[in-house]
Amino acid sequence: MAGIVRFDAITLFPQMFEAVLRHGVTRRAHERGLWELRTWSPRDFTHDAHRTVDDRPFGGGPGMVLMAEPLACAVEAARADEGGGNAPRVICLSTSGQPLSDARVRQLAEEGGAGRGLILVCGRYEGIDQRFIEALVDEEISIGDFVLSGGEIAAMGLIDAVVRQLPGALKQESVQDESFAQGQLDAPQYTRPEIWRERAVPPVLLSGDHARIEQWRRAQALERTRRVRPDLLQPAA
Repeated sequence: MAGIVRFDAITLFPQMFEAVLRHGVTRRAHERGLWELRTWSPRDFTHDAHRTVDDRPFGGGPGMVLMAEPLACAVEAARADEGGGNAPRVICLSTSGQPLSDARVRQLAEEGGAGRGLILVCGRYEGIDQRFIEALVDEEISIGDFVLSGGEIAAMGLIDAVVRQLPGALKQESVQDESFAQGQLDAPQYTRPEIWRERAVPPVLLSGDHARIEQWRRAQALERTRRVRPDLLQPAA
């Protein structure tokens, strides 16, 4: 992969994204020029005094629905701002989407590194007008079977996961040894002191025998996956 990965977030709360710009791995990777972020508010593409972006749902029901036109204009502005090259992928963070997986994160990192930007649409309220999704969204992604107040936190989770995969963001060994990288959870980790509240570090980790330690970690990772996430061990259909 090569090149800067660009994210464009379509959001009513652009200030929320300061979290990934100012802290941790994503901040350091941003300072190194590995990725960039631009935010676009649908309110900037409205034409009424109240900058209205939502309305009551047809057919009745609780809450409000985000209108198609302000979102579409924001996406089109982001596309135009990116210029030539590969057309950016438009992703809507949604409970109706496919679950985000480690494999999909790695694919998105590869696409981004190859010059295809990612436009992340952050929903709010009761949802988004389906016509916008059908017309402009390439993919819907969910980060879990639960409901958030909006798509911003999900979008930041996706950004963090993708940025971690970019060359130079982390030590390569850290990426290779993470949970899911080998199709299973990571082994338990321990640090000083050797005994904490009468609980000792497993002796094998103090042995200095790297072959035995690696064997122990593989066995522990397999056992943890079997116990906590047996679905990861199911053979592919």
